[in-house]
Amino acid sequence: MKSLMQLLTLVLLVGALTSSARATDPIRFASEAKQVRITVGEQDVCDYVFADTKISRPYFAHVRTLTGKQVSRHHPPREGLDKTDHADLHPGIWLSFGDINGHDYWRLKARTKHIRFLESPTVESEAGKFKVLNHYLATNSDDVVCSEECSVRVTKNGTGYMISMVSQFSAIEDLRFGDQEEMGLGIRVATPLAVESKLGGRILDSEGRINGENVWGKAATWCDYAGPVDGRWIGMTILTSPKNFRACWSHARNYGFVAMNPFGLNAFTKAPKQEYVIAKGQTLRIAYAVVVHESMQESDYDVKAVYEKYTAQE
Repeated sequence: MKSLMQLLTLVLLVGALTSSARATDPIRFASEAKQVRITVGEQDVCDYVFADTKISRPYFAHVRTLTGKQVSRHHPPREGLDKTDHADLHPGIWLSFGDINGHDYWRLKARTKHIRFLESPTVESEAGKFKVLNHYLATNSDDVVCSEECSVRVTKNGTGYMISMVSQFSAIEDLRFGDQEEMGLGIRVATPLAVESKLGGRILDSEGRINGENVWGKAATWCDYAGPVDGRWIGMTILTSPKNFRACWSHARNYGFVAMNPFGLNAFTKAPKQEYVIAKGQTLRIAYAVVVHESMQESDYDVKAVYEKYTAQE
C-alpha cells in the first residue's frame, strides 16, 4: 500500500511539473482529432483545422488577438452579426488555388486532403511549429494531382503574433497553376473590420494605397486589413516572401477579404493569359506569413518594420 501511495504521489508530482512547464511556454498546442488549438501566452488565438467534413482543405479559424478580440470573421458566420457570403470558402486564413491542372480547390470542387503530420506540434526556442503533408486530389476521385509539405511556425511579434507558412509543392505530373483571381493565401477579417462596416476598417498595402478600389489588382509585398474595435486598432497583415517566384497581386475587397496571389497575371493586369508550369519531378516553394496585431492606435503598429524582420528571417 505504501508503495502504491508513493507511486501515485510521484505521478501527481510529475503531472504538476509538466503542467507548470506548459503554462510558461510562450506558444502552446492542444492537439485534437480534427484540429490543433494554438495558444499564445494565456490566450487561445486560433485553431488549425485539418479535417472538416464541409470544408475540404486545411485552414485557420477563430483567429483572435492576444487579448481575445475576434480578428477573423466568426466561423461559421453568425446570422445577424456577420455577412454570410462565402461561409465555407472564407473560414479565416487559408492557402488554396482555383485552378491546378483544371481542378478547383478554392471553391471546394476538389479536395485538399490532410495526410499526416510530418512534424508534430512542438515548442522550441520561443516558437511553436509543426509540419504537415497534404495531397491535392483530382475532382471526384482520390487520384493525387500533387503533394504539399507545409511548415507552420508561430511566434510572438511585438503587438501580436505571426503565423508563417512555407509550402513546397511536388509535381507528380506536370503542374499547371491557372491564371485567375482565386489563388494564393486569403484572409477574411471580422465583420467590424470590413471597410464597409459601420466602424469603417481600412485596407493598406506596401505602396501606401488604401482600400479595395485602389489596392485591388496592384502588386504589393504586404497587405494589411485592420480597423478600430473597442478603442483598439486590430487586424491582420499578409506578408509575402521575397523568395517567392513572383511578386503577388492583391485581390482586396471592402467587404472584408484579401488574398495575395502570384498567379493572376491576366486576371489582374490584362496581360496575355499565362499558366505557371512546374515540370514533373520538380518543386515549387511558396511562403507567406500572417501577422495578427493589436495596438492602442494605428500609428503604434509599424508594419514596415514587421515586414523587414520577416524578410530578414525568411
